[in-house]
Amino acid sequence: MHQERLRLSLPSKGRLEQGSMQFLEDCGLRVVKTNPRQYEAYIPSLPEIVVLFQRPGDIVVSVRDGSVDFGITGIDLVEERKGLNGDVIVLHDALGFGHCTLCLAVPESWEEVHSQDDLVDIANRLGRPLKVATRYPFITSTHLEAHSIPYNMISAEGTLETAPAIGYADMISDLVSSGQTLRDNRLRPLLDGNILSSQAGLIANRSVIKNNPHALAVARKLLEYFEAHLRAVENVAIFANIRGKDPETIAGKIFAQQTIGGLQGPTVSRVMVRDDEPDWFAVHIVVRRDQLFRAISELRAIGGSGVVVSPVLYIFDEEPPRYRAMLKALED
Repeated sequence: MHQERLRLSLPSKGRLEQGSMQFLEDCGLRVVKTNPRQYEAYIPSLPEIVVLFQRPGDIVVSVRDGSVDFGITGIDLVEERKGLNGDVIVLHDALGFGHCTLCLAVPESWEEVHSQDDLVDIANRLGRPLKVATRYPFITSTHLEAHSIPYNMISAEGTLETAPAIGYADMISDLVSSGQTLRDNRLRPLLDGNILSSQAGLIANRSVIKNNPHALAVARKLLEYFEAHLRAVENVAIFANIRGKDPETIAGKIFAQQTIGGLQGPTVSRVMVRDDEPDWFAVHIVVRRDQLFRAISELRAIGGSGVVVSPVLYIFDEEPPRYRAMLKALED
């Protein structure tokens, strides 16, 4: 029986759109638009999915109400708009792009204010709650209440950074990446004012993946690709030739080093050489990219030569850890 295609919503604009398209392509899941002006596309390697494009914040609402099955958007928007009934489940909260931080920022003229405790003192001095402008009223109010900071929330959709200068807010709660926009408007973040660190994540409608086996299978497939790719980009594959008596001796030399043990261990195989050549073995290991130079030094120290380094596209586990976490969350 023909299975109805599931809906994956991606951001329609900005850094999240570019990041999502590139991330999926890097995972081997290239998104193809049949018409650049249409808000619909497909993924050739995942024919069971139709891709839609929406504003990043609307993605969360669509997943929540079930009009979309899966979505990729910022975790900051997920936390702000997912609601309290558990309809939105986060399948992956760290896809590696779209990094930003939601934080509290105050005017530079508040020289005596450095921490959230100082905000309480300012409110007492003013004799009223602080006026806080933000596009994230739910997350911000939850944070301020947890720290017993008196406030009145000022919802805003325009340029928040000008709010204190204009006078309709005392301070702001906004996303910060480099901090340059804050500095341009003579604002500064509080030292302990980080509310939420965010990046792009994968979300789904809880009811859909809990009650639809087809959706559950697609969720696993997405997590398989995502986890395998994210694990792979941190690593490289190394191939080298080493003289030795037998594979066990070569493996013993490798295990005596700190970096080149591989995932479970090295793969060691005999190299077929001319009769007058000594015994050679080919070694294949996977190491962290940031430990590459040390790994090469260790291989050289035990007689390695002809070292070849290659990028790794995927590293698949027996079962993605986040898939197991998803199954557990569905039981709650």
